[in-house]
Amino acid sequence: MNLAGFRAVCDDGWRRVNDTPGFLSEREARFLMLAAAAAPADGAIVEIGSFKGRSTVGLAYVAQRYGLGNVVAIDPHTSPSTTDPDLGSRRSSYDEFQENLRRAGVAEAVDCRRAFSQEVARDWSRPIRLLWIDGDHLYEAVKRDLALFRPYLAPGAIVAMHDVVGTWPGPLRTFVEDVLGSDDFGPAGCFKSIGWAQYRPTNRRARGFRWRRWRLAVALRHLIPVAEAGWVTTGLDRWRHRFWWRLLPHGAVDPARWTAQVAIK
Repeated sequence: MNLAGFRAVCDDGWRRVNDTPGFLSEREARFLMLAAAAAPADGAIVEIGSFKGRSTVGLAYVAQRYGLGNVVAIDPHTSPSTTDPDLGSRRSSYDEFQENLRRAGVAEAVDCRRAFSQEVARDWSRPIRLLWIDGDHLYEAVKRDLALFRPYLAPGAIVAMHDVVGTWPGPLRTFVEDVLGSDDFGPAGCFKSIGWAQYRPTNRRARGFRWRRWRLAVALRHLIPVAEAGWVTTGLDRWRHRFWWRLLPHGAVDPARWTAQVAIK
């Protein structure tokens, strides 16, 4: 991937994402587009949880520009749901989702699966290069989504999960327990609310990343009680919250450095 060219692609992709409703920040969107473009693996880009298409637009635009195939966007588009944004009197986000894709010029680059993730997983057989999990945020649901599609991750694939830090405890617990706690994953990190890791089940260097994953997991594990309490802390608990929060990486992701980090040698 030409990094100089990617910056222009990413800028254009962000303009389209920015015109789409949703809850993905600019820095998160740019990271997600980088992960889709630079993952050193062959396979599909799979999104679990599309809502109105904000992340879908960014992923699809990158896939379109780099010939990565259609983004598989999985979402039943039903409302209400326990952890989905409220749609008010409307029962579905599907029509707005489709309109947003058309307006962004990426509708033909999206394979929309209007179903629950477990329904799609029943017939899934393709390798995956990027698995973006942003669906039901309850612990059992996040854990299930990862378990259902993990067997299809291609070596070198990237798993990215939204709202790991700062919102729901379900993604946080799953990321700590099932991703950072597994030697099947190598490089890993956090960016804004996103937790990410690279799948390296047969790579000898993967275990060399165990210490880094452990250090990240220690800080994140101390934030689980805070997340379960709704991220509201007082007194000594607030001090502890800030202490562990500051140990997490918060700097911007440099595309060249991140691409080198996940390169399979």
